Amino acid sequence: KIKKFNKSISTIPGCKSISFRALIFSSQLIGVSYLKGISEGDDIKCCIQSLRDLGVRILRLKPGEYKIFGNGENSFRQPLKKKLYFGNAGTLGILIGFLATSSNINVKIFGDKSLQSRSMEKFIGPASRVGCTFRPEGKKKFPLVVQGTDYGLAQHHVLSSGSAQEKAVILNMAKNLAGITTIEERPPFSRNHSELMLRSIGADIKVQKKGVYNLISLRGQQNLKSVSMDIAGDCSSASFFIAICLMTKGSSLRIKKINLNKFRIGYIRCLKSMGANIKFKNIKKKFGEPVGDIIVKSSKLRPINFPKKEVISTLDEIPILMTIASMIPGCSHFKNIGVLRKKETDRIKKMSENLKAFGVRTIVTKNSMKVYGENPKIFSQNKQVRIKATLDHRIQMCGVIRAVCSGQNTIINGCETIRTSFSNFFLLLKKIGVKFKYEIK
Repeated sequence: KIKKFNKSISTIPGCKSISFRALIFSSQLIGVSYLKGISEGDDIKCCIQSLRDLGVRILRLKPGEYKIFGNGENSFRQPLKKKLYFGNAGTLGILIGFLATSSNINVKIFGDKSLQSRSMEKFIGPASRVGCTFRPEGKKKFPLVVQGTDYGLAQHHVLSSGSAQEKAVILNMAKNLAGITTIEERPPFSRNHSELMLRSIGADIKVQKKGVYNLISLRGQQNLKSVSMDIAGDCSSASFFIAICLMTKGSSLRIKKINLNKFRIGYIRCLKSMGANIKFKNIKKKFGEPVGDIIVKSSKLRPINFPKKEVISTLDEIPILMTIASMIPGCSHFKNIGVLRKKETDRIKKMSENLKAFGVRTIVTKNSMKVYGENPKIFSQNKQVRIKATLDHRIQMCGVIRAVCSGQNTIINGCETIRTSFSNFFLLLKKIGVKFKYEIK
């Protein structure tokens, strides 16, 4: 069990969602772009290798810093091996938007076992509408062969899925298509990283409020110039350390230079509703994104009745919210979360299994989960807990946090998956005083 601490962290990896977009957009700009703060997990390495396979020159200057030599719109070349490997990086599917509008591209896309079990319909649907073809016909999962088109035209799209990845595919296609592409985005609204980045690099993009929906317009075939960009830390990665601090009596933590986009801090809004002492300091705008420090102090929390309106803004953090709920007395109810069954794993099922391994009672339905938090006074630290390996790094990280905060003797298998998103996770755990043993078998 971790002892109380008063620490500051300044090395949370750059936001992975923004890192993907920065790399992919820079590859289609004219000139040399300088990117700092790039996340360096395996997912991003797959993105960089895919861009190199497509003919983009990329130099790594030092950890997190890169030069991207862009050749302008529609400049990808056919990969020599006619293959692109996405690993576990579902977000890398947004690259399909550019592939769809490049007629010289005919390439097989595949991923690891976890990614190939997930539906790619949100990418296939929009790309097929502009004339891109996928083989085998009718197949919705990787591996797939993508054939780009040279006759695509700007279109009007209606989006109500709440998927920022689907929106990004459409905007990536729009950048290469003649005319103005429009997106009628209806609730639930998704993350707006693509729109903010496109505006910051000079694209002709507009977002207008039209009653109950947003109308997004992007003019295509603009050759935009290179940029320099410093990417702030990932709020989702910070969430695990926020949880440790909140649950460790007498502790305080400052996490510096974190992206505070309103679509990314639903987790913090939920924690505040539970009584968490969390504040933001030094807030500035960088490339359209709010960036600042997060100040956390240990807090006495109460259970949560998870609000439906925060599902989209808390998709990746619901598992850590469940972990926190398991350590405070009372019942927390997470409703309208069926979308979690379609992530890297069935996160509802896996979280229930893991919490039960810790002795926590849960009740699960198709679309919800109740977590019955424990009474710390009668909590036993003697029972050894074993957490099975999964291909979902967040599930394994939640197991780590649960063990750290509770002090239970825990063996967590499959921790190698954590580096897919958060390569320095264990180094930061050591910095705040966590003791663990890491074994490679």
